[in-house]
Amino acid sequence: MNRFRWTIVGIVVVIVAAIGVYLGVNHGKTSSSNNSSKKSVAIITDTGGIDDHSFNQSAWEGLQKYGKQEGLSKGNGGYNYFQSNDESDYKPNINSAVQAKFDTIFGIGYSLENAVKQAAKQNPKINFAIIDDVIPNIKNVVSVTFHTEQSSYLAGVAAAKASKTQKIGFIGGVKGDVIDTFQAGYVAGAKSVNKNIRIDVQYANSFADAAQGKTIASAMYANGDDVIFTAAGGTGNGVFAQAKALNQKQSADKKVWVIGVDRDQKADGSYTDKDGKKANFTLASAVKEVGQSLIDISKKAQAGKFPGGKIVSFGFKQKGVYLAKDSMTASVWSAVQAAQKKVESGSVKVPVHPKSYASVQ
Repeated sequence: MNRFRWTIVGIVVVIVAAIGVYLGVNHGKTSSSNNSSKKSVAIITDTGGIDDHSFNQSAWEGLQKYGKQEGLSKGNGGYNYFQSNDESDYKPNINSAVQAKFDTIFGIGYSLENAVKQAAKQNPKINFAIIDDVIPNIKNVVSVTFHTEQSSYLAGVAAAKASKTQKIGFIGGVKGDVIDTFQAGYVAGAKSVNKNIRIDVQYANSFADAAQGKTIASAMYANGDDVIFTAAGGTGNGVFAQAKALNQKQSADKKVWVIGVDRDQKADGSYTDKDGKKANFTLASAVKEVGQSLIDISKKAQAGKFPGGKIVSFGFKQKGVYLAKDSMTASVWSAVQAAQKKVESGSVKVPVHPKSYASVQ
């Protein structure tokens, strides 16, 4: 009887174990199948980092949104970022993303052009994208560009309309074709309002030096500039810091303004004035939808339609750039909207290169 009982128990255990193995194996196959059907995505930042309140942060926010939409987890097999603290980090970070088997890898910024080009040639089965530059004739690389001269033109209109001193400033990160579009558009927009307006143009030679941004902004504001447009990534954080320090101590009639860049930076302009009232000094933000472009490209890759070898451009028409209203008055906003219609109709041709890098009189 005991032998019979133990025989029955043994049979039951074997059956239960077999069922468990079957379910486990099949569950594993289903999970693996689901995961493998999703294309993993990584971004390689430039030196500004994902908390630059601007360019890289916009990309990271877009990637997180995409990950949530697709049910991906942060990390290998899902989505992630690789932080570059120095230009020497670009190639190692891309190699790390390749070794982690990410399906699509974005280089965030034109400074990653060489590193992306080299990695793409070495890894033809991986999708690569370069933001703000063009890498031609490589089938697994898509080049993503923006008509930032358009939104910058509107920023210039807003600055000229809002300025009480008719002295405004522009702080660029590093001179080059991309930042040219910001400066050229801004100057053209301001000049369309007042051809005699004074525009102080300076460069920090960095996209990650907030201290230098603060120093330049301090001198500009002291010289009478009451609106500064910053196209300098993380360096622009110093411009916001200087504007906040000044506005907290002075009356509203002496208020100085900042125009943000790449993402809506209205929140960065919040402060409490000397009378204890809540206020904001972000006049407007020249938004560049880096995050949305990343989502669009990633979705195409997911659908098997990655636009490798092509240039994808985003402007007003594609809703890839715009000027966020932020703290503009109704009259300033009206002027901006009128200017946008002229650009969209083609009656205004916005330049993409400035006549010079010096202050514009």
